[in-house]
Amino acid sequence: MGTDSQDEFDNLFEDLDLTSTKLGRTESAKNSLIAKVMAHLDKIDFKLEDVNSDVLGDAYEYLIGKFASGAGKTAGEFYTPQEVSKVLAKLVTTGKTKLKSIYDPTCGSGSLLLRVAKEVKEVGKFYGQEMNRTTYNLARMNMILHNVHYSRFDIRQEDTLEQPQHIGQQFEAIVANPPFSAQWSASPLHMSDDRFSQYGRLAPKSTADFAFVQHMVHHLADNGAMAVVVPHGVLFRGGAEGHIRQFLIEEKNALDGVIGLPPNLFYGTSIPTAIMVLRKCREQPDNVLFIDASNGFEKVGNQNVLLDNHIDLIISTYRQRKNIDKYSFSAKLDQIKANEYNLNIPRYVDTFELEETADLDAIANELNGLEDDIKATDAVIANFCAQLGIKAPF
Repeated sequence: MGTDSQDEFDNLFEDLDLTSTKLGRTESAKNSLIAKVMAHLDKIDFKLEDVNSDVLGDAYEYLIGKFASGAGKTAGEFYTPQEVSKVLAKLVTTGKTKLKSIYDPTCGSGSLLLRVAKEVKEVGKFYGQEMNRTTYNLARMNMILHNVHYSRFDIRQEDTLEQPQHIGQQFEAIVANPPFSAQWSASPLHMSDDRFSQYGRLAPKSTADFAFVQHMVHHLADNGAMAVVVPHGVLFRGGAEGHIRQFLIEEKNALDGVIGLPPNLFYGTSIPTAIMVLRKCREQPDNVLFIDASNGFEKVGNQNVLLDNHIDLIISTYRQRKNIDKYSFSAKLDQIKANEYNLNIPRYVDTFELEETADLDAIANELNGLEDDIKATDAVIANFCAQLGIKAPF
């Protein structure tokens, strides 16, 4: 209290209730359980003297991941699977070894911000915003447990679309996994908001996906890159979303790549998703790279998982902007315009597989052979039935 770090630690443990009956019905039972936890923690070597080791932070992320996978939809807001975080992190750090700033407008537990930091040598400052109070506290804890000094992170708690907390700031790297097709106010008052005003249309009230994208583009620095996870509907839905999509491509020319991911990667939903990569100053402003990575996964239990080789292929394809048959394609802006700015990946990456031509004569001969076999079998069965003095079943 009363120091520069007060805001970062304010009410950090407000969700911790040592009087909860979940710990035991009596004070003695509660004390006994808490003492056991303390004793177990005391046996762990946290290797605090090793600057390259983060036992506590890694254990924390492991537990959040396990909680999310076990709790399903109720925990999906807390956590982005590590392999998806890895893809997002590598996309926005392409060509960079240092980052002045990283921002996540829907930061959850903050694991995505920390994952980006692993891809570069140095990060100036971490910025994030989270609506859920408990999750906001988790994000601050996550930063502290990963040895991020309080002066190097600025995590705020509030609704990002309705009450943005980092007004006027721009960031070199922006990553996000916003809630899919969330509702928002879509209030006409937002038409005077710098984040949305130039587009002329607001994202629909029932699907705020593009509102998050517009928010991120507004906060993106000229030399920055952003990567955001979206449901596939964002790529092709019409109406206001189609208008916003066209503005992003035609007027801002900010869309750099679209990557289709496999289904069932995220906790609590099996829908396939995509990653949109946007830059304000693109190296190849005359094309957009489409990657269909929907078939590159390993099934582990009920979840699909991206392995390192799947991730490496996505990243190398994006960075080298390679055209790979049935996997990736660099589409010219004229081609996208001809498709009325529909970004549905199959329009650009042809994954059609020719089936073998059927030999109808061979099939007919096979069917005739089967008919002969059936007649021979029926005759044998009829003979057995006659010997037993019973009626044949045909």
